Amino acid sequence: MSSKSITRRDILKSLTLGVATGSVLRVIPLEAAEYAHQVVHAEKSAAGYSPKFFPPHQYKTLQALCQAIIPADNHSGGALEAGAPEFIDLLTSENKDYQLALGGGIMWLDSTCIDRYGKNYLDSAPEQQKQILDLIAYRKNALSDSSLSQGVEFFSFLRNLTVDGFFTSEIGIKDLQYIGNKYLKDFPGCPPVPES
Repeated sequence: MSSKSITRRDILKSLTLGVATGSVLRVIPLEAAEYAHQVVHAEKSAAGYSPKFFPPHQYKTLQALCQAIIPADNHSGGALEAGAPEFIDLLTSENKDYQLALGGGIMWLDSTCIDRYGKNYLDSAPEQQKQILDLIAYRKNALSDSSLSQGVEFFSFLRNLTVDGFFTSEIGIKDLQYIGNKYLKDFPGCPPVPES
């Protein structure tokens, strides 16, 4: 099958199917993820990215969560610079299960923050944001407080998508310092195994 006969929708569907069964990095071809990043980059370059699924408030929340998961550091940019929120939004626009999991998860997060702090996630103080993320970042917390179960599942899913969006981007690949298939004149062999 020629690559020209594969549509944008086919590629995005293959991405969403891959993520559903596990990490994008293990399941789908890197070329498909690169295509999604190219679509996002082209749109950003032309007129700025316009979210395909998330309403403005939820998209801002998605951006804040992605930034909390992989912040920029002195070595490389973070999830925002890598385009992870756009990558996630693009995939979510093509998959009803993602729409339910992520849209519902952000609604759960805002509702829980309102119950606990009197404000939605974005309007909560940074310490409160950290506190709620610390609660939903660990599955063991849902065992002791079942009201956190939906939040834990949501955050786990979002964390996997953020990592996939980051490490399939140009910034993420550079962050890995992967040098690719490089020609070697001589193969020095494996390093010696230390004796015990």
